[in-house]
Amino acid sequence: MGDAVMAEFGAAAPYLRKSDKERLEAQTRPFDMKKECFVPDPEIEYVKASVQSRDGDKVTVQTEFGKTVTVKDCDVHPQNPPKFDKIEDMAMFTFLHEPAVLFNLKERYAAWMIYTYSGLFCVTVNPYKWLPVYNQEVVVAYRGKKRSEAPPHIFSISDNAYQYMLADRENQSILITRSLPNSRRRMQNLKPAGRN
Repeated sequence: MGDAVMAEFGAAAPYLRKSDKERLEAQTRPFDMKKECFVPDPEIEYVKASVQSRDGDKVTVQTEFGKTVTVKDCDVHPQNPPKFDKIEDMAMFTFLHEPAVLFNLKERYAAWMIYTYSGLFCVTVNPYKWLPVYNQEVVVAYRGKKRSEAPPHIFSISDNAYQYMLADRENQSILITRSLPNSRRRMQNLKPAGRN
């Protein structure tokens, strides 16, 4: 679904899906799958890094902040190729692990894309501000669409539940939970860019 199709979402479009330009840039960004990884960091959970050398079960990496560290091989998690940056459904990752999930949620949140799928689930990161993703134009844009036909959003979940209820004549349920205290701590240091 490109920029032209996303026009039906109006002002909400950039809060729901990457632009065609951003997708193209991600697909053409240089990337070495054998070297690019995540490693634990005492301050921000995980950081991106590039493998410099391996010696037995020890791996020396250079972090995105220019720091050289040596970690256990089991603490090195491969990065997904850039085409997966800000992916809408994390179940599609080549490498699905905690650092990849946290990084994706962080990147989407930094772009004010607060809804992300993880397989059957819709993950929402509370922006603690009002975003233009709840107006009537957005409701209409999601109406009657399958989950795979539109970007992640609670409207998609609710409309699909309603459609299944009508088709199957069975009750549907939607589970809504609060975020955990640690989740808010992890997100506190994030500073969404661009939009106010």
